[in-house]
Amino acid sequence: MNASWQFDQQIVAISGRNGIGKTNLLDAIYFLCFTKSYFHRSDANLVLQGAQGLRVAGLFHKAGQSVEVTGIIRETGKKSFTINGQACERLSDHIGQYPAVIIAPDDVQIILGGSEERRRFLDALLSQIDHDYLLQLMTYNRVLQQRNSLLKQQLETGRRDLELLDILDRQLLAPAAYVYEKRNEYCQVLLAQAVDRYAHIAGTRYDLELKYDSALHSGGMADLLHAHRNRDLASGRTQAGIHRDDIQLLLSGQAFRQIASQGQRKSLLFSLKLAEFNLLKEKKGFAPLLLLDDVFEKLDADRMHNLLYEVCHANDGQVFVTDTHSDRLKESFERLGKGYQELKQA
Repeated sequence: MNASWQFDQQIVAISGRNGIGKTNLLDAIYFLCFTKSYFHRSDANLVLQGAQGLRVAGLFHKAGQSVEVTGIIRETGKKSFTINGQACERLSDHIGQYPAVIIAPDDVQIILGGSEERRRFLDALLSQIDHDYLLQLMTYNRVLQQRNSLLKQQLETGRRDLELLDILDRQLLAPAAYVYEKRNEYCQVLLAQAVDRYAHIAGTRYDLELKYDSALHSGGMADLLHAHRNRDLASGRTQAGIHRDDIQLLLSGQAFRQIASQGQRKSLLFSLKLAEFNLLKEKKGFAPLLLLDDVFEKLDADRMHNLLYEVCHANDGQVFVTDTHSDRLKESFERLGKGYQELKQA
């Protein structure tokens, strides 16, 4: 299957019934920005059944220059990227060059799900802002995996190699300190902005509190590993560290997900994503791409208007919006007084 599109306006509205590829189009853009899918953990799931691979190419315009980015997944599963025909030796070097923020229905798990969802949200943002953050996070996760494998092996065999465990512990310290420092620094700005955005989107100010939660608030990684060593050895896993960090979401002093309405949950999700968008814009010096997938569902007209006003009027970056109803898109942008490029998927 071959298809191509040209997007020449700030706002691109993509409409059509479910299952015809609207989300795939947004994911293709995301793939070119992040070298991976937003919706699928495995690259193999991106290749059309029966096809030998895939190729996605896009022409980006940044700082007065046009750059062609091409991503290829071959039959062997090997993935490669080129920038204007030149091979990208390390895919990690590409992250952050073409920043993007996506909002999709399942993102509500950032609010309702476990801490892993909120760490993924944080990591996606900070990896685009700070390349060293991405490298340090990758180092931490690699050493953590080695440490967990060693702990599991020792638990199964009953034989302990504390000297090797000490070596791995020391290798965790520097990346853990860097990741924690950056999360702590940026969360102060990010979460304060999210609270302000929430009041605007929801239409009123609630007693909302967002806090970065980490065991490293009370001590360094070395002390944490030492304090939990016996527990780690007994369980076969590393029980404490930055891989357990979280963002506390509180409404009137209670867990947000337990008492918030569906509209409040979605308003908070959009607030977090808009705070991410604005922090990226501030640090990069230009607006990232904004990809809004099926965001009209389960959000009342006034909240939807407030969201679109934020992203379309107070922003000069390109915005992609998908919806199943073209009339709803038309009415929303007419209310905003904004023109748009319409793309109907058949």
